[in-house]
Amino acid sequence: MRPQADPILMTTMRLPFIAANWKMFKTVHEAVVYAKEFRGAVKDVDDVEIVLAPPFTALHAVAEAVRNTNVGVAGQNLHWEREGAFTGEISAAMLTEAGAEYVIIGHSERRTYFGETDDTVNRRTLAALTAGLTPIVCIGETLDERDAGQTLDVLDRQIKGGLDHLTATQAALLVIAYEPVWAIGTGRNASPEQAEDAHAHIRTRLRQWFGAEAAEQCHIIYGGSVKPGNIAELVVQLDVDGALVGGASLDLRAFAEIVSKSRRAKV
Repeated sequence: MRPQADPILMTTMRLPFIAANWKMFKTVHEAVVYAKEFRGAVKDVDDVEIVLAPPFTALHAVAEAVRNTNVGVAGQNLHWEREGAFTGEISAAMLTEAGAEYVIIGHSERRTYFGETDDTVNRRTLAALTAGLTPIVCIGETLDERDAGQTLDVLDRQIKGGLDHLTATQAALLVIAYEPVWAIGTGRNASPEQAEDAHAHIRTRLRQWFGAEAAEQCHIIYGGSVKPGNIAELVVQLDVDGALVGGASLDLRAFAEIVSKSRRAKV
């Protein structure tokens, strides 16, 4: 779990947060080889929160490989029930036992291909928080929604529905990943200005609905074709606190470079 800080100081202490979402890539062996080499490549980084999200099969092995290092581990999804007849699902307790500290919730691929909704995102988020996991909650609009001028309305709906029933204390613990669906795996990405506009809107809504302290503590990160070549111009934006990295994170050198280029003081 990421460390807690004095809310009054959070505007200067919200460190960059960089997470690798490996999706359905890497066997256990490949994941462990990567994790062992990667931990050495970033061992001196103390000003970036770093997370790896391997497939479930490699979760425990990767967690062991980075134990007692500056690299955290995330699950890629979870079910909201503690246990039950839910073939193919995984619970928060299973994730924590395997060594996860974080969990990705509501990724656009889960919403698009597996029918996840704002309601199920909400249930998963509450289950994760109850279990002591830090949720990385994904939100974002499709290209059609952006072209129709609906981006902010979509974000409002996803935030309000996905974070329903959370307290201000719980909201402060979140990582929210703004991922415009049209930029995921397409080679296109939002401009730094487009990303900042969306992130600033998200933080404004968090401030309105959960209070200023929660809004300042919550990390809001960007996802969508993030690469070594564009990370620096993204993270210097006032409300862009880091990135959820997909394809580029599969290459160890590229992901280590993304981590390196995200290092900067938050002012």
